Amino acid sequence: MLIGDSDFHPDRFYEVYTSTKDDDACHRGQGPAGIYGAETSDCDSPIDLINKTMKWIGSELKDKIDFVVWTGDSARHDNDEELPRSEEQVVGLNQFMVDKMYETFGKHNGDEGDEDPNNDYIIPVVPNLGNNDILPHNIFRSGPNKWTRNYAKLWRQFIPEAQKHQFEQGGWFYVEVIPNKLAVFSLNTLFFFTSNAAADGCASHSEPGYRQMEWLRIQLQFMRDRGMKAILTGHVPPIREDTKTTWDETCWQKYTLWLRQYRDVVVSSLYGHFNYDHFILQDFDDLRKGTKKGKMPNYEIEAAEDDELHAEVSSNYFIDLRKVWSKLPSPPKSLSWLDQLHAEIDELRHDQRPLSQSKKILTNFVKSKKKKRKEKEKKYLKKMGGEFAERFSAAFVSASVVPNLYPTLRVYEYNTTGLDHQAGLEQLLAPKAMPELSEDAGDENVSIAKKRKYKFEVPDSPSKSSPPGPAYSPQTLSLIRYKQYFANLTHINNDFHGLPVGSERAESSDLNAAKWKEGKHKGKTKPKDHEPNPKKFKFELHYDTKDDDVYKLEDLTMPNLVDLARRIGGFKASDAASDAASSDSVGASKKKKHKKHKKHKHKHKKSKQDEAWFTFVRRAFVETLSQDELEEEFG
Repeated sequence: MLIGDSDFHPDRFYEVYTSTKDDDACHRGQGPAGIYGAETSDCDSPIDLINKTMKWIGSELKDKIDFVVWTGDSARHDNDEELPRSEEQVVGLNQFMVDKMYETFGKHNGDEGDEDPNNDYIIPVVPNLGNNDILPHNIFRSGPNKWTRNYAKLWRQFIPEAQKHQFEQGGWFYVEVIPNKLAVFSLNTLFFFTSNAAADGCASHSEPGYRQMEWLRIQLQFMRDRGMKAILTGHVPPIREDTKTTWDETCWQKYTLWLRQYRDVVVSSLYGHFNYDHFILQDFDDLRKGTKKGKMPNYEIEAAEDDELHAEVSSNYFIDLRKVWSKLPSPPKSLSWLDQLHAEIDELRHDQRPLSQSKKILTNFVKSKKKKRKEKEKKYLKKMGGEFAERFSAAFVSASVVPNLYPTLRVYEYNTTGLDHQAGLEQLLAPKAMPELSEDAGDENVSIAKKRKYKFEVPDSPSKSSPPGPAYSPQTLSLIRYKQYFANLTHINNDFHGLPVGSERAESSDLNAAKWKEGKHKGKTKPKDHEPNPKKFKFELHYDTKDDDVYKLEDLTMPNLVDLARRIGGFKASDAASDAASSDSVGASKKKKHKKHKKHKHKHKKSKQDEAWFTFVRRAFVETLSQDELEEEFG
């Protein structure tokens, strides 16, 4: 198993019972900031939350996992004008998180005489650079620079010796977490990020984004040649929707092309940053003709106005996803022809035709229907990229430890058939020879660059004789499931339930979403003469993709993920909701709109399709929205 840690954002200035207002940031004033964090606010994580989280991981997960993916943002946000961040603070908080990782996963045996820093951990830890791990946030210039040097020192125990020079050049590397079997790639997504004004996409050969994509192409080919598989990880996910676009289009195009061409190698992609629990699909049909031919201009795209994502994220982003998924190809109803067969039999009985004639009619009928079925199935499979849905790839986006919603953790389980873990651990992080991108890669195309046209090498597709990769068909290293955990801070902080300590409801450890909705801080202040009296800190299981009654995912291969996306996209708003939307558009009164929504809530009965959609968005917001709020925002 592997664990995914995302967006810790530790904050040494956090104070208990301070104000959660934006200007105060849980640093001053009086308010409801709890001892372990202010859930559903924009405040960062108190040190107590980080300590308790890592302690819980150490006691509950340490002995069950094979490696850790740590997707960045290990410093506080720069959201307090009275306490501006400094380089010393950013580096110091990241050092604090490295120390916590060592405290949890370090060997603690002295290692006397062992000068190899890559030998200090019992399992591999693969970190990523987050957009708040630098100063100023988001702005990351081409390396080598002071930040690549800072992190080369901070992460010396995580970066293989043979790749330290490459890391200082651009902040990317990979680790063979299972030697000769599986590598985890740490991508520096800041060079793809639309909010990074110091970078300009992945088309021009002078850009660090171009160089990183070339490095990734070369290394994935290296993995293919060695018979290895890869997991791609990064901080900023490749979101590409009308309401939110996080990557430069040239980077998205190349990355998606690489995923298509190396679909026999890439197991999955894991990201953080967004703070909302969900997944996204990359549709290979969205690749442009020029991209497929190795030609790319600098696409003009509108830069993101707001680089930060808060608990008040627009519902339009998720509605955009739903609309896109509603257009996914639907499988043919392969058994619907039986109803027609039964109707034909009834008609023959009514006509009382001779038995021999009836048999002939029925035989011809069945043959014609089977032929039509095959044609429909063939057409459907062509749309899907075959029976393994090879038209798509997926990226999992984890919610965060920082309690903008509730703190979360995720544990993935993968197929270990045929893997020798013990032998793998002994060889972990051993230096290996590998091809590196030369310093002047792309210089031969300078004349093309001057014309604002950029050429690049298109990787080969998998061999036609190759079986589908682990992202598409269950096999060794395929992801089987993930278990999502969250810590219900409203219950644990035990401050604002409005219930006396010791009452049955206050003492309940049940994480029933209907019970604990008091996490909204609006209008709340510190209780008079109240001292923190928290309950025992723990993470509890939120859901398991395999055993879940709604998701019901046999595994996390593409056919199952596309089927889930199709079910989520199958939601149909009720007529009452549509009427309310129409009233909104023509400026109906608030009173009238309220009545419309109220009527909708009472009349609209959820189908199985509705259940998939509401479950998806409820989990995206980590149970911090009530059913009424969900229906108002997403119904």
